Amino acid sequence: MAASAVNVMLAVHEKKTTAVDLYRPLRQYIATNFSEREAQMAEDDLDSVRQMRSEVEKPTNPSPESRRDLLLSYYRAIALIEPRFPISADRSHVNSLNFTWYDAFKPSKKASLQSIHLEKSAILFNIGAAYSQIALSADRTSPAGLKQACNGFQSAAGAFSMLREAVAPKLAALGGATIDLSVECAGMLERLMLAQAQECFFEKVIADAKPHGICSKVARQVGLFYEEAYATLNAAPLNQHFDRTWISHIQLKAAQFYAEACYRCSLELHGKEEIAEEIARLKIGINALTDAKKSVKGIAAPLLDAVSRLEGYMNQNLERAIKENDRVYLMRVPPASSLISLPAASLVKPVLMNEVLDASKERLFSNLIPDNSTKSLSRYTEMVDDIIRTQAEKLQQGSEITRVKLKEMDLPDSILALDGSFSLPMDLKEDVEAVQISGGPAGLEAELQQLTDLRRVNQELLVQTEELLQKEANEDTQFRTQFGTKWTRPQSSTLTKNLLDRLNRFAANLKQAAESDARIERSIRDHSTFMSILDRRPVRQSPFAPIEAGDLGAQRAGLEDMLKEMKRKDDILPKLLATSGSHEDLFKKEIAKYDSIREEITHNIEAQEQLLLQIQAQNEEFAAIFNLEDYKVARDKCYKQIAAAIAKYREIKDNINEGMKFYVTLQDAINNVKQQCSDFVMTRNIQCREMLEDVQRQMAGLNFASGQSNLPRTTSHPSSDPQPAPRPSSFTLPFFHRPSEHARPGFSQPYTNYSQQPPPPPPPSPYQAPGQYQQYTNQPPPPSHDYSQPAYPGWRGPYYNTQMQQPATGHPPPSPYNIPPQNYPQGGYYRPQ
Repeated sequence: MAASAVNVMLAVHEKKTTAVDLYRPLRQYIATNFSEREAQMAEDDLDSVRQMRSEVEKPTNPSPESRRDLLLSYYRAIALIEPRFPISADRSHVNSLNFTWYDAFKPSKKASLQSIHLEKSAILFNIGAAYSQIALSADRTSPAGLKQACNGFQSAAGAFSMLREAVAPKLAALGGATIDLSVECAGMLERLMLAQAQECFFEKVIADAKPHGICSKVARQVGLFYEEAYATLNAAPLNQHFDRTWISHIQLKAAQFYAEACYRCSLELHGKEEIAEEIARLKIGINALTDAKKSVKGIAAPLLDAVSRLEGYMNQNLERAIKENDRVYLMRVPPASSLISLPAASLVKPVLMNEVLDASKERLFSNLIPDNSTKSLSRYTEMVDDIIRTQAEKLQQGSEITRVKLKEMDLPDSILALDGSFSLPMDLKEDVEAVQISGGPAGLEAELQQLTDLRRVNQELLVQTEELLQKEANEDTQFRTQFGTKWTRPQSSTLTKNLLDRLNRFAANLKQAAESDARIERSIRDHSTFMSILDRRPVRQSPFAPIEAGDLGAQRAGLEDMLKEMKRKDDILPKLLATSGSHEDLFKKEIAKYDSIREEITHNIEAQEQLLLQIQAQNEEFAAIFNLEDYKVARDKCYKQIAAAIAKYREIKDNINEGMKFYVTLQDAINNVKQQCSDFVMTRNIQCREMLEDVQRQMAGLNFASGQSNLPRTTSHPSSDPQPAPRPSSFTLPFFHRPSEHARPGFSQPYTNYSQQPPPPPPPSPYQAPGQYQQYTNQPPPPSHDYSQPAYPGWRGPYYNTQMQQPATGHPPPSPYNIPPQNYPQGGYYRPQ
């Protein structure tokens, strides 16, 4: 026993032992009962066991954590030794091993037995002691340390609980063990460790300033655990075995936390102004502390100080409550016997040690399989096979019963009418799913709107292109009217005929496309109700409740596969080798794995019976209302309606797709022609500028010649002053400003200078010789440009096809964007003109 002066809690010291050599006796047994070869193969495992036993005797690392890990490993090794090496006084067993262990609370007492059960009990006791030492060494002033202490005490309780339930009873049956390994002592230590773990929780709720009611419940449970431990200590065989300080400590702790629960409850009652019960609770708690302090001896000073402080707080509150009751409330204080017991709240429990002590994953002595383990494995395998066979027969029998009863009801003809999805044929079902995936009839309206948008875009492009040509033709007409015969370039109408023809054809195509769109819209409107069946999920709903017969069959097949998979993975040999004695408990635990699937199979069979009753009732109802032949006719008619709806949907869908393809192709063609028209207008603008300059030069020359012919003749007298020549009259022409390099509308690049023409020659100087001037004025100057020719080589090309480019047939060349009629199979939609 060890006590902490700060934490005022208890830990358990480990049991001491004497040296034991495990190597030689165990190796001799392997060589005798298995073979020398097996003994040689097991030498490493034997060395490991001998090393662990030596460290248990004389620990090399004193830390509680290292000690705990060593004890856990050695316990798992013992669990593997027990079923392989029978240790007893029997001559056929390992009879040279004698384990000796001293009592942890009375070191003068010891037990020596030729039994592995003493070794297991002592090691499990020491595991609990190591956990208690880890918990006691934790710093409970920090949240992490408080949590570590609480977990350590719960793990210690788990070790002592396992000792009490599983190991100590076997040792008690042999007799001769010390009292510290008795069932009673293990139970007392379990209660003590739980009390201290719950006390850690009490410290936490106080630190977290939880409500007084919660603190009272937690404190009361601490007191109950201590009371249970104290009751066991006062009974045989422990009442004469433990030191008086242990008994006093646990007794005072029980009283302290009972008083603490009363104190916390009184604080809650004071807040509710229940002064009478507050006074009663305080008196009960103070009396418990007073009685306990009278009988305890050898208590640690910190624990006495804590108890005295608590008693002082309670006395102060009691005096205050009595004064308030005498002056204000005047309530009658109830007797203690009339009060109900204080409620408790347990927040701790023993940690199960099965997982950390499970030796089935250890590899020690894995090659040694004793005969009794082999026989046990064979017996367990037979038990599993019987379960698998029985359950599989139940499933097969259920399937056969279903087939027979359905045949008696003349099914599955009737059940097709009861199926919620109307049992569409596979090809028809796939067609319906394809229609629904593509959007279904409900999505046709949106696609029709896309057609309308595409047609509007094409119409706008067409209008923009025609406006380009019209603007250029208007400008050409204006200049031709202004300058008359001097405006010698070809008229726009003679150059744009092919372009206009193509635009007219596009306009005609758009007109016919609009009519086709209208037909599609009418078709959607007329057949929307007819096609709406394709939007439903499922396609047709039966008036009867759907019968999930197929689901039960699929579930049954899955259950059969699950049974086979469970049997394949069910290997309990490692657990058999790690378990000693009777394997009935192990078998019961392992067989329980199959309980869940057996329940599922039972539920499946029961659900099948209910389903068959439902099918029978609905089949009778169906047969009373319908004739099967009439049903088949109606079903086939429904199939045809669905197929017709699919065909109509596909027809409309194809027409819409055809229209979209047409509009996209037409948009590309109009954009192409628009670009040609833009190039044509740009070229004509360049020619217009050049012709304006030539006309201006001609007009300027004519005006100058007229001015010279009207000059007065002069004499040859040198003394005469020359008369100034009159200024020639000027003919005002509309001046054409050369446009700056602005970007063309709708294009990101500036106008391109397609022709690098030399600048026109300047008009003749008025100071030239008369003969030269006369020659210039008698003949009009030749134009610097022939405006009936292209402005740049190749400009005529595919843009402006003159009569020389027309084919010999006299027919206009076909538009490259006229789509052949065979591309429009559905009623001639979008057939070009």
